[in-house]
Amino acid sequence: MREISAGPRVLLRRLREMLAEALEPQERLDRIVREIAQNMVAEVCSLYILRSDSVLELYATEGLNPNAVHLAQLRLGQGLVGTIAASARPLSLSEAQEHPAFTYLPETGEEIYHSFLGVPVLRAGRTLGVLVVQNRTKRHYREDEVEALETVAMVIAEMIAMGDLARLTRPGIELDLRRSVSLKGLAFNEGIGLGHVVLHEPRIVVTNLFNEDSDQETERLEAALSSLRLSIDDMLSRRDVAFEGEHRAVLEAYRMFANDRGWVRRLEEAVRNGLTAEAAVEKVQSDMRARMMHMTDPYLRERMSDFDDLANRLLRQLMGGGPDALSEAVPKDAVIVARSMGAAELLDYPRERLRGLVLEDGAPTSHIVIVARAIGLPTVGEVKGAVSMSENGDAIVVDGEDGQVHLRPQPDIEAAYAEKVRFRARRQQHYRALREKPSVTKDGIPVDLLMNAGLAVDLPQLAQSGAAGIGLFRTELQFMVALTFPRAEAQERLYREVLDAASGKPVTFRTVDIGGDKVLPYFKGAQHEENPALGWRAIRLTLDRPGLLRTQIRALLKAAGGRELRLMLPMVTEIDEVHRAREIIDREVRHLSRFAHHLPTRLKLGTMIEVPSLLWQLDELMQAVDFVSVGSNDLFQFVTATDRGNTRLSDRFDPLSVPFLRLLRQIVQAGQAANKPVTLCGELAGRPISAMALLGIGYRSISMAAASIGPVKAMVCELPLGELTERMDKALANHGAKTDIRAELTAFAKEHGLSF
Repeated sequence: MREISAGPRVLLRRLREMLAEALEPQERLDRIVREIAQNMVAEVCSLYILRSDSVLELYATEGLNPNAVHLAQLRLGQGLVGTIAASARPLSLSEAQEHPAFTYLPETGEEIYHSFLGVPVLRAGRTLGVLVVQNRTKRHYREDEVEALETVAMVIAEMIAMGDLARLTRPGIELDLRRSVSLKGLAFNEGIGLGHVVLHEPRIVVTNLFNEDSDQETERLEAALSSLRLSIDDMLSRRDVAFEGEHRAVLEAYRMFANDRGWVRRLEEAVRNGLTAEAAVEKVQSDMRARMMHMTDPYLRERMSDFDDLANRLLRQLMGGGPDALSEAVPKDAVIVARSMGAAELLDYPRERLRGLVLEDGAPTSHIVIVARAIGLPTVGEVKGAVSMSENGDAIVVDGEDGQVHLRPQPDIEAAYAEKVRFRARRQQHYRALREKPSVTKDGIPVDLLMNAGLAVDLPQLAQSGAAGIGLFRTELQFMVALTFPRAEAQERLYREVLDAASGKPVTFRTVDIGGDKVLPYFKGAQHEENPALGWRAIRLTLDRPGLLRTQIRALLKAAGGRELRLMLPMVTEIDEVHRAREIIDREVRHLSRFAHHLPTRLKLGTMIEVPSLLWQLDELMQAVDFVSVGSNDLFQFVTATDRGNTRLSDRFDPLSVPFLRLLRQIVQAGQAANKPVTLCGELAGRPISAMALLGIGYRSISMAAASIGPVKAMVCELPLGELTERMDKALANHGAKTDIRAELTAFAKEHGLSF
């Protein structure tokens, strides 16, 4: 092992002693810069702190004019100090005044100093300030001196984060770490959420920064790295679907990074400079994040999250713990901030404490967003930088109406949103008053407003929303939140609970729709597919694995004993699939009859219309089933060849377009001709303006998230449906210039005083 001077270790030990002393913030800073200058044989050491107005203010100095402290200022990007802060990279110069960015501040008296070394003060990749040493002589600073100064800067970053330096700021001035930030994303679920940040995968806080024995810490680091590499190799050796495709590519990248000698060398160097193994990981990762944030190559920038995750895994190895239990220390007004997360992970949180969800990734029709919408959680996605800009406990506002996220909001912004929340509460009170009112249009036409559900926790909303029943019960959610395939008894128990909660209202159970993007880690039968949405999923999978379907059908039949049972088949492509599924159902009915089980009084079988091929089999389909339900999310995806999870395409094509509405009208007209009920249960049903379009083309039954029923019912009760139908017929018959259906509907609503 290469020996270096004990300087950095001695310096860190002195800093640790100073941090433990009861000192005023300014006195502590003054002593720190004095100690750095003495240790590094520098005539000047200065600390600049970044303020919320993008100004770097001199907070402490040894060697420059002490009267310049809190007076000398540089804008972000101005001078050498501003350049370091803007680039988040160190700068070492033997003749500082020859650098094109050099800016002379006469109040500091620094014109006599030639050599210059400055490093950014970084925390989680964010620049909080700049630490500088200077000398009169023209000298070249060694690499180990740069590393030592970066290590000290990390300690100062933690001091800033602790909040002590806020006492030194002038009235009306805040440090950058605490500044208000407004971020723009995409509105995924409407509503306003005010609360405090809970990072879904919180950064592990390293409290033990300084080591007592570098050799011992190096051994800890090597052991943790070996364990990390073994765990990645173990995951890569598994063949189940959870570690195939994109997941496998990410793990391959992790393995490459974990064996990267450059990364490991920087970790070892930080330990030799006096940091603990875990503090070394945090420092190196913060440096790497800052550098990658300024890269122009999009691929390299996207790898940033891989590095972050790998560093967190290594920190957990070193600190001997796993992620905190989600229900622990979750505030009563939690707003979850995550890069991405699964639907099951969201359901792990105590639901009564959630006020909002912010995602750096995601798409409007991804399953995490569907679940968030089902539980009425204001959600904003595609909020780049949300995780790195947030700290646990930060005040936050989530505006699910215009896609804004406000971190550490100013009082006037917070007050304005609090008033918005009160206004929405008054609207919700109006919607609750409509709960018992029949869902009938202004001209007397009844409309069934049903709710979508998938878990037992959804059931209380059936009564609270005033829904006419459950138009779509997603049985796969029970499978997605389980660690193994739910046993028949567990399935039966859930289905009986659902029917009991419905109290005689209709419930339509969709048979299990797994596969595609609904990956079950414990399901060994699936393989990686290039186009999973078009692959082995839903009815295709369950017909190939009839044991899975038989178990579910038997559980449903037993749970519905003495009541009507409505079954719906997903992803049907051809009529033969309906016949094959009916044979399995009939077989289970005969089996239960043989053993005198209590059977449903009536069994109705329907299908989802999601695959375009059914559009040319509508007459045959209507003869083969008792009802149909349009899954507008998938149908729109397949008709327009638009990946529903692709954020680049998520808002390119409008489902309220003439072609797609003509197609939806064709389906409902086929149902009317065959006297078969038709329901639509996609996202179109959940917004008043699109629900209005559906009613205008003939739908009289729509199913949506429980939170959407109030606003949609308020629209229905004020709607002159006859007039709307005439307007829609005319708009859809227009074969000339492009018709803007949204504009037509908005104008109609304004003409008739419809508020939404």
